Amino acid sequence: MTQTLLLNARLIDPEADAITEGALLIEHGKIAELLTQRTDIEAKKLSADNFLDCGGAFLAPGIIDIGVKVGEPGERHKESFKTAGNAAAAGGVTTIVTRPDTNPAIDTPETLEFIRRRAQETAPVTVLPMAALTKGREGREMTEFGFLMDAGAVGFTDCDRVVTDTKVLTRAMTYARSLGALVMGHPQEPGLSQGAAVTSGKFATLRGLPGVSPMAERMGLDRDIALIEMTGVKYHADQITTARALPALERAKKNGFDVTAGTSMHHLTLNELDVSDYRTFFKVKPPLRSEEDRQEVIEAIRTGLIDVIGSFHTPQDEESKRLPYEEAAAGAVGLETMLPVLLRLYHSGELTLPTLFRALSLNPARRLGLPAGRLTKGAPADLVLFDADKPLILDRFKLRSKSKNTPFDGARLQGKVLGTWVAGTRVFEA
Repeated sequence: MTQTLLLNARLIDPEADAITEGALLIEHGKIAELLTQRTDIEAKKLSADNFLDCGGAFLAPGIIDIGVKVGEPGERHKESFKTAGNAAAAGGVTTIVTRPDTNPAIDTPETLEFIRRRAQETAPVTVLPMAALTKGREGREMTEFGFLMDAGAVGFTDCDRVVTDTKVLTRAMTYARSLGALVMGHPQEPGLSQGAAVTSGKFATLRGLPGVSPMAERMGLDRDIALIEMTGVKYHADQITTARALPALERAKKNGFDVTAGTSMHHLTLNELDVSDYRTFFKVKPPLRSEEDRQEVIEAIRTGLIDVIGSFHTPQDEESKRLPYEEAAAGAVGLETMLPVLLRLYHSGELTLPTLFRALSLNPARRLGLPAGRLTKGAPADLVLFDADKPLILDRFKLRSKSKNTPFDGARLQGKVLGTWVAGTRVFEA
């Protein structure tokens, strides 16, 4: 029996919405004890097999990142499970929930089993796969939910390919409801958003870029909520990025529907003006929104209306980004940069650290039915240790991801991950 004591830490407890000074004991890969009294800590220090002085750094539940794109199968040159796992560990992400928008799509138990084996062999963090909602993500025929869940699927989504046939979507939601499966939707009205590169408005007009109205997100969410009311399915909206969509989300929750929502690190920390002179590393999907939308989404995180923050890690190679803005691929990497980038909101006083980790760790764990995401006795020892004040200038070429498409290249940030533990094993040390 090996015991590891992490002492002299500031413990972030998102469940209690509190930060306390103390120590944490790891045993058999789980949290065995939380200690806040000096006499208890000194006594345990004498009996523990190993101890680590955290030097007053913050210790929090490991991040659970829903909606990560890994290039296997089909685009391994962009990202592999090994490189994604190493990037996650360096970013304090202990669990990645992968998207099925691969080539081919993850729509059969055989494909799902392949990626599960690859992840277990090469990734130092926990990997939980989502499967496609419809075969080939083509929106015509739903996949075999039962077989895919038996193979390890934690949810179903067609990602940014919105199912336009409401009869197909209704059948899929009804089937998912009967199995207790989670469906993740991408709230967009596809006709309005097709071909859009930015959010419509004065900036889009001045730049001569095709835009999409924020109402497209509201319309897509309204449709999905109506189908949720019809079917009773467990539903998660992947990214809510506009103020227009928030009242509909609030009504759905007040009506008792089993609905949660997420947003991305980029929509919380950037706005439409960051595109500037057609900088394609800032092209994401949905496109960056107005500053007013950004502030409203931050407030929704603070109040708990939006439940989850994700990186929406989408690796793209140089060739697909170094194109005219309208033609360039959308997406940015974020596994390694998410925590220091989001600490901007902590340093500006917009969000507290317990609130951040409620959205990064606790709520994703609750949505997926995982025991992780909390600092309680018996929970998995999935942990991140970080210095919130350490300054750094981000160099994209030092990122562990194969692809380097981050909008934060050269950005001055505050916050550095010092260590990451998965099931009590240290998988990253700064």
